Amino acid sequence: MRMRLKKHLDERIENCGGVLLAREGNGYYKLTAEERRKNIIDLKNAFAKELPVCLELGCGKGGWAIESAKRNPEKNYVAVEKLSNVIVVACENAAPLGLPNLKFLNCRAENLLDYLPKHCVKEIALNFSCPFPKKTYANRRLTSKNYLQLYKELLTRDGIIYQKTDDEDFFDYSIESYQANGYVTFDVTRNLPENEKDNVVTEYEAKFRESGKSIFALKAKLK
Repeated sequence: MRMRLKKHLDERIENCGGVLLAREGNGYYKLTAEERRKNIIDLKNAFAKELPVCLELGCGKGGWAIESAKRNPEKNYVAVEKLSNVIVVACENAAPLGLPNLKFLNCRAENLLDYLPKHCVKEIALNFSCPFPKKTYANRRLTSKNYLQLYKELLTRDGIIYQKTDDEDFFDYSIESYQANGYVTFDVTRNLPENEKDNVVTEYEAKFRESGKSIFALKAKLK
């Protein structure tokens, strides 16, 4: 079922200019490579301070990114969401808070290198990404080969991927994919405690925990 567009969506997104770095338009794929390069964001100017960058893919309504930015003023956060209908809520939630270390980016994950400089990201957060359980959709998983290659170009040499999911099959697939594509995994757990140090509980995570589901988590870095 297709999501109904929110009323006054374009106007509302326009009013989020202070926290929204860029929005991928409908005609994006008609742009030339040279035109796309003009989209690269100067992160030094985008944030109040030059700090290590944490990139969240699939930020939804922005709960994790907002809370993380509050807790960790020593990091800059870029929260990515491809759906304008969803990211507008995240931006509207964040804007009144005036957090100097949080920005949003409305684009598809596969196009991130058209917006962000190479090797500018210290951390990538994959919080409850869609597991795409059907094998025919495996290449859409955010831990599939093509995405892991993309992350290699985004991450600094000592960069780390943080992943959480409630789907054990997806978790097992991800571990295999990391190991097959030049990453090592560590701090692997199949039952992440809610009060784990530095864990920011997402909206999905809270619901999963209430229903008794285990939370699977890991970290991955380049070999």
